[in-house]
Amino acid sequence: MSDSCPSTTDCKVAVITGGNAGIGLALAERLLTADQTVRVCLACRNMTKADAAQKALQLSHPGSHVDTLKIDVSDVQSVYNAADELKERKVVHMISTGEGLLMQQDSTTKDGLRAVFTTNVFGHFVLLKELEDLLSKQSRPATVVWTSSSNAKKAAFSLDDIQHENGYEPYASSKYAVDLLSIAINQELNSKGIYNHVTNPGLVMTNMTNNIMPSWFWSLFIPILILFRIVSPTMTLSPYNGAECLFWFFNKDPSKIDVDKKYHSSATVLGNRFLRQEKLTYEKDVPMQLYKKLVAMEQTYRRKYKRD
Repeated sequence: MSDSCPSTTDCKVAVITGGNAGIGLALAERLLTADQTVRVCLACRNMTKADAAQKALQLSHPGSHVDTLKIDVSDVQSVYNAADELKERKVVHMISTGEGLLMQQDSTTKDGLRAVFTTNVFGHFVLLKELEDLLSKQSRPATVVWTSSSNAKKAAFSLDDIQHENGYEPYASSKYAVDLLSIAINQELNSKGIYNHVTNPGLVMTNMTNNIMPSWFWSLFIPILILFRIVSPTMTLSPYNGAECLFWFFNKDPSKIDVDKKYHSSATVLGNRFLRQEKLTYEKDVPMQLYKKLVAMEQTYRRKYKRD
């Protein structure tokens, strides 16, 4: 990775998890097209794919600053290692979670954690806590954007089972936890200049949707899905459209955006992109109770993986 940004206090930096494909890659492309001075960091599990995406972005956007970072948010030790490297680079301004597990199947990680929960919630939480001091010292407010989902279900989530070891909807549970967590983090960190927001990219055709149905099925039904935008505009379909909310946040002052809302990428039947806002619904004390549980978990793994 090169350190060509002239000043980390003046340079805008976007760290995008899952930035080598799908919505994450589309966001990187849109950011570089809008502002070639932005520094994009593709934080990915597969460095071969990350390097290929980096080369493609630099080819399509000559003179751009595109870096890569190895991270697997389902692996807690990998998150700590990536956070240490980011702190050494000192280039953090925005973290966008561009990748999640769409399928409902779950498994257990080497840390004994549930994989969907760790990928969508805990891994990113650990990364945020590790970078909290760095983010709070930036010259401008820091924006942390979480990718939620239309499938975030209150009924699937339980404070007594935050990893969703019981039941059949770990993805729906994890995405509702993301909504709750954003509320609690804002309560804790807004005073430090760190603002959290949640977005919903809508239904996007990526490799993850192909895990549900084969690509030929989606291709066959795309015209029907486009028409369905009349009643459900979150049928965004393309990664470019799905990144609309994430891109919208880039040039906004996060302190002036309502932190109690979820922002939905949307599109009309004619393909015009727009945002919809929805009030987040939650029981009063639940977000902070979840936050405290995650803090306790993070401290356990910090003792395991950190020497300081």
